[in-house]
Amino acid sequence: MQSLASRKASEKILTSLTESDSSLIGGSADLAGSNNTKTKNQKIIEPNNFKGNYIHYGVREHAMCGIMNGIALHSNLIPYGGTFLIFSDYCKPSIRLSALMQQRVIYVMTHDSIGLGEDGPTHQPIEQLSGLRSIPNLNVFRPADTTETYECWQIALENLNTPSVLALTRQNLEPIRKEFIKVNKSSFGAYEIFRSNKDINLAIFASGSEVSLALEVSHKLAIEKIYSKVVSVPCQELFEQQSTEYKNKTLNEVDFAITIEAGSTGSWHKFVQKKGLNFGIDEFGKSAPYKEIYKYFGLTAENISKKTKNLIKN
Repeated sequence: MQSLASRKASEKILTSLTESDSSLIGGSADLAGSNNTKTKNQKIIEPNNFKGNYIHYGVREHAMCGIMNGIALHSNLIPYGGTFLIFSDYCKPSIRLSALMQQRVIYVMTHDSIGLGEDGPTHQPIEQLSGLRSIPNLNVFRPADTTETYECWQIALENLNTPSVLALTRQNLEPIRKEFIKVNKSSFGAYEIFRSNKDINLAIFASGSEVSLALEVSHKLAIEKIYSKVVSVPCQELFEQQSTEYKNKTLNEVDFAITIEAGSTGSWHKFVQKKGLNFGIDEFGKSAPYKEIYKYFGLTAENISKKTKNLIKN
């Protein structure tokens, strides 16, 4: 399986879906080329020609999301619309109403972190993921690779009473799972993807592009005889819905835990049950190539491994 940005993986999924499913109606707030929300199978709805299934909303995020609510309320269509995650602030009232009204509206929000790079702090989302996660009855998905992106789309389409946010990357992601299986693992919200030893003393929780970083950290710590499990967390809301037994097994197996996400740490403190660290960003971003920004904010395997080692050894 190739390295692929999750926004591109989403486009592949939509291409397949729009070839066979006439109930999907897509759109974007003037960012179709960046959000990858328009497929070759879709036709644009134009004045005096309403036979299409794709809407160019213009630079109107708030209006787009309000219109999608209306489509969901008054038809059997499944609306999805795209913008950058940073612009979810313009969409917030309508997203909240989607959740309140229990409507199946799908928000495709790309450029999900400082990983977008040179566009700078005005376009780099920091607090947006934590803010969206605070809305009741809203599933916020941040898939780690193509497989998880497929799974998150499946959940979003099948959940009739809950809107979804798909937070997708601009940058390519290495596959963390090499093949599809019958069980949709993302439906658990959080699940173990790697264990460096049968007996471990650390849990590493991460989402999206940082899952690959978590795996790198786990391998580095194993050299120091600090063994860990890596848990991918594509959807915190779905994890909260799991059984007490499943959550305890995931969270409380060991005393030490760390979390990694290139954004606000606000929604991650609950994953550190006893002793641990939250690696994230609680200030505005910077303008630079994305790998340099990750290094600036300490989101590197070297820095995280060093601080985690000190935590456990001391």
